[in-house]
Amino acid sequence: MTKKYKAGEFKAKCLSILDDVAREHETVYVTKRGKLVAAVVPTPEVVEDIVASLAGSIIFENDIISPIAETWEAGE
Repeated sequence: MTKKYKAGEFKAKCLSILDDVAREHETVYVTKRGKLVAAVVPTPEVVEDIVASLAGSIIFENDIISPIAETWEAGE
């Protein structure tokens, strides 16, 4: 069953509606003056896998402003 909310009702119940979307994995539609203006879509389960796959892929550099010890020449 598709759920539709008027914008004012969505605004008043937003947090509860978001909880429902996450729990039921169903899209909710928001209308304004009878026209569809937004869809609240549950996130796919793979998002957690994507974030987890980035673990250890970031290098932290303490100082990115000071000159490096390596010398190099630029083309003329």
